[in-house]
Amino acid sequence: MKNLLLLIPLALALCTCASRNTTDDNDGWISLFDGTTTDGWRGYNAEEMPPGWVVRDGVLQFDTEVELEQDYTGGRDIIYGEREFDNFELELEWKIPPGGNSGIFYHVKEGYDSPSLIAPEYQLIDDKGYADIHDLTGYNSQFGAEHPEQLQDWQRTGADYAMYTPDTTKKKLNPAGEWNSSRIVFTPERAEYWLNGEMLLSFEPWSDDWQAKRDSGKWKNAPDYGKFRTGYIALQDHGSPLWFRNIRIREL
Repeated sequence: MKNLLLLIPLALALCTCASRNTTDDNDGWISLFDGTTTDGWRGYNAEEMPPGWVVRDGVLQFDTEVELEQDYTGGRDIIYGEREFDNFELELEWKIPPGGNSGIFYHVKEGYDSPSLIAPEYQLIDDKGYADIHDLTGYNSQFGAEHPEQLQDWQRTGADYAMYTPDTTKKKLNPAGEWNSSRIVFTPERAEYWLNGEMLLSFEPWSDDWQAKRDSGKWKNAPDYGKFRTGYIALQDHGSPLWFRNIRIREL
């Protein structure tokens, strides 16, 4: 009986750890969000979640009203800090409001000002209405855009931000305020970005073509951009409300 009593706390501890990374027995999927807590998540370069990130009705949400109520000066991008991933398949559902903007980062390392300086980004944005609400002219002019007031192809949903543009003929983007599903498949031989069941783009990481894009565009003065082959998964705060759910990943 004494030995049994000693084993109970250990068993409870193991159950607690297992619940944070729930794996389906059949295909190896790991849930990164349990639908009720922010367990496993924290701020980039931080120990805790930044204000504004809350869980409501099974959704991981960034609430700008909660954010404004808090005296906080740090960044609000968040990472799944339990473990790093190298080759993977990631799926999640997301929703943004009119004029909303966010992104999914991978191979994130800490110690920089933000994940965007080093990590590839699957862009999430209101393709239709973003430029109507936000003035892009100054920002896009520095890259020689012909129409800097407009959202550029490399800035649209499903782009590998500032690197590879999505195939518009395959793109089925639900409007702002509705749910979309995204999928990233990454191996050193091939990366794929999917939206609502359609593959929008693919590329070979660290290839000559990749290197040429990396050295000639937005990232030419960011020496560590894209160099890491393993790292955290991150979600970007870009100043608008955000909603995420059904976040899961499996290693390849």
